[in-house]
Amino acid sequence: MRERDEQAFQRKKAEIMEACFNCYAENGLTGTGIQALADACGLSKASLYTYFDSLDDLIVESTAYCMSKVEDDFMQLAPTGLEDIDRFIDEVPYWTAKRHGKKYRLMYQVYTHPKYIEHGKAFFAGVNERYRAYARQLEPLLGIPCDVITPLIFIFVRASVHYALFEDEYYLKSQMSVLKQGVFLLGRQYRKENQE
Repeated sequence: MRERDEQAFQRKKAEIMEACFNCYAENGLTGTGIQALADACGLSKASLYTYFDSLDDLIVESTAYCMSKVEDDFMQLAPTGLEDIDRFIDEVPYWTAKRHGKKYRLMYQVYTHPKYIEHGKAFFAGVNERYRAYARQLEPLLGIPCDVITPLIFIFVRASVHYALFEDEYYLKSQMSVLKQGVFLLGRQYRKENQE
């Protein structure tokens, strides 16, 4: 019984984190009060404190939770092989900007705030590990070693997020052009090495 109660509690907490994060993303960190958050969740203000010790805890936990979900969403569209790289590079930055642009802006607003910067450091340390895990998944599909793919993922994600934040088409296209060339050359190099 207790295990089911805990699972229900965690499910509800996840729903609250998503609703609050979306509310913050829509209205800004400083433009969102506790009443707006409670309304977004369909709860009373007091009920929010059943799930979080403070408003700071809510902000930090919801940012980490929701941005991890954004990463997973992003990586669900990962290329299925070298022949799929162009589609991935051409489509995904625009898709993620449209779908998650406000969330990226909020994430940077939270994680660059002096009060939350240590949480930002911890989150991005986790990002480093998650990107290495994604690179390990891509290694057999692309035929390129994980250690080579990982920095390519960083370049791709940073350029995509930069575009989502600033709609800087020149920066995006220049980064993506270099990525396409790099992946093509690396794919050819490692295919050749594997055939020898």
